[in-house]
Amino acid sequence: MILKIDKSFLTLTCFLWPKLADQFCNAIGVLQQCGPPASFSNIQTAINKDQPANPTEEYAQLFAALIARTAKDIDVLIDSLPSEESTAALQAASLYKLEEENHEAATCLEDVVYRGDMLLEKIQSALADIAQSQLKTRSGTHSQSIPDS
Repeated sequence: MILKIDKSFLTLTCFLWPKLADQFCNAIGVLQQCGPPASFSNIQTAINKDQPANPTEEYAQLFAALIARTAKDIDVLIDSLPSEESTAALQAASLYKLEEENHEAATCLEDVVYRGDMLLEKIQSALADIAQSQLKTRSGTHSQSIPDS
């Protein structure tokens, strides 16, 4: 069985694996740079006990969070792949169901738009009536205030 995989999925996957590898390499490099020297029992060395604290713990937390997040992104992508159990018939049935739901949503949207148009017409009619009433009131006030000669 051949699984059809979206190009965007492949692009994202091709981006995440190298990103994870970079994070591992960077984490190892920082640990090598900042890690305390190892002590060997058969070699006596003078270790300065007053060395400033290394930010190793912060780096460890940072890289652990980055690696965990990237691994989670990869897991989500893998989980979104179609399963091998998914046959063409099951996929067609799923698409048919989605098309039905889409059609129902479109019908509902058309009803809402129609009711909105009706309300808009009522509001515009009411505004026109209010404007006419105001014009009549103003013109009636002006004609009464002008004395007849």
